Amino acid sequence: MSFYLGVKRVYKFSDEVRSVFESLVIPLIIIEPARDGSFVPIIISKGYLDYNGLSRGELNDYYGEMINTGLYEKVHPDEREKLRAISIDFLSKNSAYDVTFRLIQEDGYHLIHAVGYWQTMEDGTELAFLIYSDVQRHEERLIEISKKYKLFQKDDFYTDALTNLPNINYFNRYGQEKMTQIQDNGGTPVILYIDVDSMQSYNRKYGIKRGDELLVIIANVLLTAFPHGLVVRAASDFFAAMDRFGGREDLEHRIDEINSRIKKRAYGTTTGLNAGIYVCDKGVSLTEAVDHAIRANKLVGEDLNIFYRFYTAEDDTLYNKQRYIIENFERAKKEGWIKVFYQCFLRVETGNGMGFEALARWIDPEKGMITPDNFIPALEKYHMMHEMDLYIFETVCREIQIRYEAGLPMLPVSVNFSRQDFDYIDVASEINRIYDKYDIARFGIDKSYFIIEITEQGMAAATDKFYAQLDEIRKNGYKLWVDDFGSGYSALNVFSSFDIDLIKFDMALLMQLDAHNGANRVILKAMIDVSHKLGIHTLCEGLETEEQRKFLLETGCELAQGFLYHRPESLETILERLNKEIPIPDWETEDERKMRDDSWN
Repeated sequence: MSFYLGVKRVYKFSDEVRSVFESLVIPLIIIEPARDGSFVPIIISKGYLDYNGLSRGELNDYYGEMINTGLYEKVHPDEREKLRAISIDFLSKNSAYDVTFRLIQEDGYHLIHAVGYWQTMEDGTELAFLIYSDVQRHEERLIEISKKYKLFQKDDFYTDALTNLPNINYFNRYGQEKMTQIQDNGGTPVILYIDVDSMQSYNRKYGIKRGDELLVIIANVLLTAFPHGLVVRAASDFFAAMDRFGGREDLEHRIDEINSRIKKRAYGTTTGLNAGIYVCDKGVSLTEAVDHAIRANKLVGEDLNIFYRFYTAEDDTLYNKQRYIIENFERAKKEGWIKVFYQCFLRVETGNGMGFEALARWIDPEKGMITPDNFIPALEKYHMMHEMDLYIFETVCREIQIRYEAGLPMLPVSVNFSRQDFDYIDVASEINRIYDKYDIARFGIDKSYFIIEITEQGMAAATDKFYAQLDEIRKNGYKLWVDDFGSGYSALNVFSSFDIDLIKFDMALLMQLDAHNGANRVILKAMIDVSHKLGIHTLCEGLETEEQRKFLLETGCELAQGFLYHRPESLETILERLNKEIPIPDWETEDERKMRDDSWN
């Protein structure tokens, strides 16, 4: 998403109407979508200028600076990506815009409440109206008035309109008192920072109204679970709770019960809540306690069986690592720190190369090698994994010309896509767009050259929208593989629920062949037989020894991947070896590949 001034606009306000809007003292921006996918601010009120300390003459420089330094630079780092995701969803018309975030001002961070709505004008043009409110300034003004006139604070200021829970204003004002009360009574406060897992996906599937109903259900369930505690709606799909800590086992049981009740009462399918938990140390402030709970919440992984995390001191280090990844992700793509490493698939029967898997490797100038085990959880947590996966797919497409001109074999390439991607983008449309952008067909390559890999875990958690996109991917001619099969998620229904081309068995099965009296030998052989009877090809990861290769040959597994044959390497490394006239391995031809693939169908 980007904003530009000076772009040709379609809709024009009359001078009179423009003057009225621009003279408003409330902070307001009216935005028009441009044909190139950007968004054009066409009205900016006096209140918005005052709010940012700008004159109207400084606007072009101000927006130019935002384009260069990032629109969300002044937003608190903990909330920057959340605001960015919600803004993109709103401007893409996928969700409502009602968000609270912290923004740096001259005297520190202020709490900002922003709402937005779409308005269809008389000529059919759709414009987005965004209105901002500085909660802190309003609160200070209300307190000043109440002191002067001895008035009570308005309940509306401290109450969430949808759920009737206390809101973040109430929590910020009275949370410390609640902490002190618990401590004075000999207890230890515990704070939970809670978010609704995949709320945006729920809204897309069932609608905003059903999403609001889910939030009300959650509010009521939380009130029941913490009858003597303080429960608030913090912002959007975030809640916070404070109570007396009754022990880890008690709290874990309560969280299990909360998720169970929500899933039973929800209109549609929901995976429930994720909770970050901080058991308060003596002397810690409310702000510090909430920050710790938020950090624990952000470190809850994508494993659907783990939906809460207790804060530990090590979380600060892990959180800072994730924060570095998120804050430098765009730069890493732009500067080429993220590279594609290619690892070849071996045809077990012939020993020839059949294709490559494209793997993301982040080589950072400051941190060195940032492993996928570090950057993938961070990107998944902040809902940015689709950006990484599309970046890798586009890099593969861009590098096809380099491989072609260097005379390298044009073997198929597989690219991994996260389950989460399908909630945020139309994967089939996006990969088609990139395929067309680089005119891949001119190299004699059709879409079957590209393989889309989805993990077994992703398949197990599939939605109707996910099914439809997978079907569209195969209809467009791309291959579809299931990755990490047998990694612990019993998803045998993928054999009957999806049209897939190949199953990749998790490396643990091959690397532990003789564990438990050779159970994995029996399991692998059986699954390979079932796959072939259904016309599904097979590949086993983790090939490191000649003994393993012989076993795969005996069981009829067609392909293998592992260090015995090829270690992942960048295109630059491959070209360097080629330029030094170091022989490259044998590769099968396209005709050989088609012949062997067809023999299983």
